Amino acid sequence: MIGVGIVLTQTVRILAVTVLCLGGFLAAQTAQPLAILDDNLPALAAGVDIHIPLHATGGVPPYLWSAPPNDPPEGVVLTPEGFLTGRPAKPGAFTLTITVEDSGHPAHTISKSFRALVSAALLLDWLRFPMIHGNRIDGAVQVSNGSKDDFDLTVIIVAVNAIGRATALGYQHFNLKAGAANTQIPFGETLPPGAYVVHADAVAEIQAKNSILRQRLQTPVALPVTLGP
Repeated sequence: MIGVGIVLTQTVRILAVTVLCLGGFLAAQTAQPLAILDDNLPALAAGVDIHIPLHATGGVPPYLWSAPPNDPPEGVVLTPEGFLTGRPAKPGAFTLTITVEDSGHPAHTISKSFRALVSAALLLDWLRFPMIHGNRIDGAVQVSNGSKDDFDLTVIIVAVNAIGRATALGYQHFNLKAGAANTQIPFGETLPPGAYVVHADAVAEIQAKNSILRQRLQTPVALPVTLGP
């Protein structure tokens, strides 16, 4: 009798696995065709954080989302769960090809391309790239407001040495009017010997919308100051 019980138990397990596999197969066969529902991406603005859900239907959930690494605009990624998230770093047009894969056996995939634009709400650019003059680092940035709202703007430029100590090179806090272009902000300061990476940060608050925009610049390599103050 014990042998019969073991055989029955194994038979039940095999039947259970078979039913589960058959159920998955039938689900894949009877599911609606896999499709990406989104037709357009919402408006994006440089410096504004986003967390945009994408939508699919049909196939066998859950879905796995992907895109070529260089397709999303700089500062933005597509998560495997189907969210475009991050902060677009600069304005410009881009083409994003999105692929979604379902959980069927075999899995089904579908792709869709989107053409979209990152608008220039807040722009921060080097006007004069940071340069060493003796024991000083000098330069200038320029800011522009491409929106229809006034900005309460703060701009700070710092030089960060090899141990992480930051020295302020420049600071401005002012109201930047809607549509203002290429407002210049010079900076410079004497520094002790060392290698410095220069960071420029602009933070714009739109009080009427309770919104904050951010932009950052950074020198690609450290600048060596060899002369003492």
